[in-house]
Amino acid sequence: QVQLVESGGGLVQSGGFLRLSCAASGRIFSNVFMAWYRQAPGKERELVARIDSYGTTKYADSVKGRFTISRDNAKNTVYLQMNNLKPEDTAVYYCNLGKDNDPVYNYWGQGTQVTASS
Repeated sequence: QVQLVESGGGLVQSGGFLRLSCAASGRIFSNVFMAWYRQAPGKERELVARIDSYGTTKYADSVKGRFTISRDNAKNTVYLQMNNLKPEDTAVYYCNLGKDNDPVYNYWGQGTQVTASS
């Protein structure tokens, strides 16, 4: 089992910044990816950013150039630096950890609210 604990959400004005953290504990393999998803009211959950064990990153087009994902393998922690936040970034942000091609070994955090006011 793996536990994911997110922190860092909150309320900011448009143009502001936040940094999310997600600490993983439990049975963690070295070749895992870590990712951030978000879900706004009435919308489906969508991928925001992803980083694999090699440090390769992937971003949603809507956040490229504003958000940066990083990870500290020694601490089993993934971060999401969010700059120039916009009202459309308002959502619950979820941390995700898993292995490619393994639907069983896949875990989610409880979510943290991010609100960017206009």
